[in-house]
Amino acid sequence: MPTTILCVEDEADLRADLAEELLAAGYDVVEASNGEEALDYLGHSRPDLVLCDITMPKMSGLELLARVREQPAFADLPFIFLTALAGRRDVIAGKAAGVDDYLTKPIDFDLMLITIAARLEQVARIKGITPPVAPVEPISIGSALLGANEALNRMAVGIFLLDAERKVVFRNRRAEDLLGEADGITLSRDGLLRGEKPQQTNALREMIDLALSRAAAGSRQPTQALALSRNSGRRSLFAIACPVAREPVATGEPVVAVFVSDPERRLSQAAEAVAQLYGLTPAETRLAMALSKGLRLDEIADEFGISRNTVNYTMKNLFRKTDTDRQADLISLFISSPLILESD
Repeated sequence: MPTTILCVEDEADLRADLAEELLAAGYDVVEASNGEEALDYLGHSRPDLVLCDITMPKMSGLELLARVREQPAFADLPFIFLTALAGRRDVIAGKAAGVDDYLTKPIDFDLMLITIAARLEQVARIKGITPPVAPVEPISIGSALLGANEALNRMAVGIFLLDAERKVVFRNRRAEDLLGEADGITLSRDGLLRGEKPQQTNALREMIDLALSRAAAGSRQPTQALALSRNSGRRSLFAIACPVAREPVATGEPVVAVFVSDPERRLSQAAEAVAQLYGLTPAETRLAMALSKGLRLDEIADEFGISRNTVNYTMKNLFRKTDTDRQADLISLFISSPLILESD
């Protein structure tokens, strides 16, 4: 069963952000805007963890925690406070009431998810719940690559996996689209990649042969890019080959990957896609997209209804995750990365 988090926060925008981050991490979320709403929910249901603000109208987080700890059924329920109050007296008061942990505002969402996971694991350990460990079976690189076909199908670059005989043994969705267009690259009846003209086909075969020879030598070095002209007059496709396994391998197993990109193709959701590659949270993605649209930090804070401190903290996380240190570099990364994931 999915893990349920009860999120108690009176600020609607922050509560929505917290819920979005938790849902993205795979949790079920129940929202409450104050302690009384949370107590009503706890009267008929038991979440796996409570994430709760301290300062709220009607009933504070400390009052809610005290009421929860009065009930023996909730004695082991993990309870984490969200607070802008991080003074010694506040921490002591929370610990005395039985809180398990504190998260200080503005919220570091990565730290929040790590803290929640640690608390849930601790409870599972105390209860003696050990997740089953499946036996690890050895698999070939071909099985591993083909098993990742959903991820490969979401890439906006055409991917062809070839065996030692240069035959295509796998192609992702974008590769199928390129073949369907029959403009720059095609597939022969015997499963070999072909260009528009004989010289293009020869150049493509030479590129693949070079990648195969590097695979046999144990090298992972890709080839140089090859331009594949198109009869339509549109800009040439660009292809590059890269070894993915060392020969010899089983018959039909991928040895070389050929990546084909189309410079004419424009992607409407490039920023979100690049964010997936860098493991950004939804809040970090929204901030990066707003920056890419030319919004200033104060405008972003106003549009999203968050404080400048939260914006600045999120910016620091963006710089750290993307290994950048200037807004200009960050924006450039989001609008020009060559590896994009397509949305469904």
